[in-house]
Amino acid sequence: MAQQEYDFSQGSIAKNIMSLAVPMTAAQLINVLYSVVDRMYLGRLPGHLALTGLGLTIPIVSIIMGFANLCGTGGAPLCSICRGRGDREEAERVMGNAFTLLLIFGGAVTTLFLIFKRPVLYLFGASDATYPYADAYMTVYLLGTVFVMIGLGMNPFINAQGFGRVGMMTVGLGAVVNIVLDPIFIFWLDLGVQGAAWATVIAQGCSAVWVLVFLTGRRAALRLRPQCMALKAARVRRIVSLGLSGFFMNLTNSLVQVVCNATLQVYGGDLYVGVMTIINSLREVFMMPVHGLSNGAQPVTGYNYGAGLYSRVRQSIRFSVAGTVGCAALFWAAAMVFPGALIRIFNGDAEVLAAGVPALRIYFCLFIPMSLQMAGQGVFVSLGRSRQAIFFSLLRKAVINAPLTVLLPVWLGTDGVFVAEAVSQLVGGLACIITMYWTVYRPFGRLPDRVEGCREDS
Repeated sequence: MAQQEYDFSQGSIAKNIMSLAVPMTAAQLINVLYSVVDRMYLGRLPGHLALTGLGLTIPIVSIIMGFANLCGTGGAPLCSICRGRGDREEAERVMGNAFTLLLIFGGAVTTLFLIFKRPVLYLFGASDATYPYADAYMTVYLLGTVFVMIGLGMNPFINAQGFGRVGMMTVGLGAVVNIVLDPIFIFWLDLGVQGAAWATVIAQGCSAVWVLVFLTGRRAALRLRPQCMALKAARVRRIVSLGLSGFFMNLTNSLVQVVCNATLQVYGGDLYVGVMTIINSLREVFMMPVHGLSNGAQPVTGYNYGAGLYSRVRQSIRFSVAGTVGCAALFWAAAMVFPGALIRIFNGDAEVLAAGVPALRIYFCLFIPMSLQMAGQGVFVSLGRSRQAIFFSLLRKAVINAPLTVLLPVWLGTDGVFVAEAVSQLVGGLACIITMYWTVYRPFGRLPDRVEGCREDS
């Protein structure tokens, strides 16, 4: 593979970012199909209990993905910075340590959730009517936790090397397998919720194998080697400290979802928990292009930061912010104009539509400001600034959203849950982008480009 394909210090910043962002966005959208397709098929079963039961597992799935992001989004930016410095050996050791951590976390998470599955699902908002569906899905899904860890956690290392299309194929392969197997397992074999879980596990296994074959093969610029997998405390601390941003984003998403489900169960019952499942599915789809563009910019930003090319870092920031806002604006318009059509993708029951249309409009009314947090936080991660990235991960969900989700329904009923999300999107997004502008973008404008060395932020 030619060197210039993954040398982000050369050529157009926009072209470099889009060469990664387009396949990464496609990959992210395809990745959503793992869960969204399951919900679409289960939403066609009579009633809404199967869909609601599946929705109760979302916080657990989010926690599992959080541990994968802890290693992937923590290690991949460090790889980019090391590559910018020309330190290939350290880049490979970072990747090897991240892989070892993924295996450790995967085994621990699987064991803990299998042991405490029943109390956790009831804590997350299950009722006696919905628990059997949630239990059936979760039991099978947990068997594939290690596959999730490898596929999701190691794919950023493929993208960080500039192989965006290969990264897209990682999730594309799994999504195709999932889409094909879902109707066979759910309807033809009559396995219902368990069939959806088995289809997902097999698909994730295929993605994990694809990642390992590529990273151990000759095409990879950085290879996964056994001698690089021995953990070193200092390296692990760097990976984990930077990865905590992505981890806390998933963890706080899980926390808020738990609070939302429990609150909606009190004020609206299983119907509104089902509505939230649909809204979360749409949110995942809407967020993927925003995440894809932000994540696509991170290797480019980190590489040029490592090389000391600060003018190119600023170009990358400008392009990523403008792109994420543009993507968010398109999805905001769709949510405001076509809420009923979006809900019918999952469930067409009259009561679901009556409850879901106003809820969806409230939830997404400030989606554009929220995209500013994704852009700003992506900049912090790409520069290795873990403290800021972690702070803004916690601010929007844990500090603003979760408390408001509990308090506002006292006066607003079920609407309060969705208003809480809108308020957090506005406050969290503006706080993050303003901080990034004053602490990163403006100061970098006063620094001359340099090639030798770079400083580390922790």
